Amino acid sequence: MITIKTKKEIETMRQGGKKLAQIMKKLQKEVAPGIKTIDLEKLAQDEIKKAGALPSFLGYGGFPSVLCTSINEEIVHGVPSERILKQGDIISLDLGLIWKGFHADMAKTFAVGEIDFETKRLLKVTKKVLKIAINKVKPLNTFGDIGNTIQRYVESQGFNVVRELCGHGIGKELHEDPQVFNFGKRKTGPVLKEGMVFCIEPMVTIGDFKVQKKGQFTYKTVDNSLSCHFEHMVAVTEQGSKILTEI
Repeated sequence: MITIKTKKEIETMRQGGKKLAQIMKKLQKEVAPGIKTIDLEKLAQDEIKKAGALPSFLGYGGFPSVLCTSINEEIVHGVPSERILKQGDIISLDLGLIWKGFHADMAKTFAVGEIDFETKRLLKVTKKVLKIAINKVKPLNTFGDIGNTIQRYVESQGFNVVRELCGHGIGKELHEDPQVFNFGKRKTGPVLKEGMVFCIEPMVTIGDFKVQKKGQFTYKTVDNSLSCHFEHMVAVTEQGSKILTEI
């Protein structure tokens, strides 16, 4: 069942989302060659605590960290470790927190130092398609419209969208109905209604869109091609969309 949030609840989620976006901005400044992903984890822990919030991911399904750090071919759920970031890597940081009983969730992919042209294009396309998808968020459109929009744009740029992972509803639970796919057919799936809140998170690959598990938690591309991930938490309003995870 898709829950409808009140304006007061959405405002609470907006407060949490703003805190989350501020933390993400601090993490971004630390991304550089020579940094260990565990150092980003420690910073995220400290900043969530300073914000007066709680981590969403720690312990969720047994996940051992507050931050997901997915590098290069890793798509999502990379576990922070002693691994050192190298010049030319890309890293997706996915972070969630709980504020006044409601979850907030977002992700961004960053370049580690200088990256090549095609990798820059991957990041640019994924970031842009998230924006395009958010523009589809308005009452009476469907979740199929969102997925179809993402898939068509990504494939027009010569990249692929991951099929086996998706966005999700969010609120008092981290993952709520519905699933928000990055592919689909127009005018299919649930109809968007004012008060729905969900995460749109295109996951885009340079190569094959198929995934496989790497260890207990991490998903990676089957062909080790680069993968990029951007995510915003969005509310459906009478006028259209409202991004809740920005400063």
